[in-house]
Amino acid sequence: MPRVKIDLPEKFSFTTSIAVRMTDLNYGGHVGNDTVLTFLHEARVQYLLSLGYTELNIAGVSLIMADAAIIYQGEMHFGDQLLISIKPVEISRVGFDLIYRIEKKLNEGITKLVLAKTAMICYDYQLKKVASLPQAAKEKLTA
Repeated sequence: MPRVKIDLPEKFSFTTSIAVRMTDLNYGGHVGNDTVLTFLHEARVQYLLSLGYTELNIAGVSLIMADAAIIYQGEMHFGDQLLISIKPVEISRVGFDLIYRIEKKLNEGITKLVLAKTAMICYDYQLKKVASLPQAAKEKLTA
């Protein structure tokens, strides 16, 4: 079976920290795959806020997720302090991809736990159709 591949950028644009809560754990005692998407969502919202945007207003248009890919490389447990880094790539006429890296600090250094990608498409919720990515947003995403 072919595996998902995600090319990591050399440098990330944004990093935030999120602590793993008890309610983030599944029956296996580690963070569940649904919660990983929640972590990506939280980090994405924080990233957009750092640019002065929200998911409902990125220079006048909204965003909708077209797809997501996640590669698990390690477990996350209660109390882990996660570092989530983001980089926009593949910026197009109507959207962009976001590459994510989730890591945690250990005594020995930093361990990679998750690599992920989401495709974010500009969307007009009133007209229910894809919209163009505004030039102002393109400039901030590539800065």
